Amino acid sequence: MAGEGGTLMEASQMSATGTLLYSAELIQEGGVYKLVVTDRLRHTVQTAYIPRRAVEQIPTFLSKLDSKQLNGFR
Repeated sequence: MAGEGGTLMEASQMSATGTLLYSAELIQEGGVYKLVVTDRLRHTVQTAYIPRRAVEQIPTFLSKLDSKQLNGFR
């Protein structure tokens, strides 16, 4: 799995800011999008097929997670 900067990271490896807990990959197979999320602590993988519209909204969702409106989550 590629970490920041394209370097490979082992499941138990520490990043510059801490321990890698989850990783996610978005894979396009033909016209279908598959989201693969790996739980690095439990060594489990979950896969979900998601619609193109959801893929297109990922940047907006990430911006909202980083916004000041989510102070209740911090």
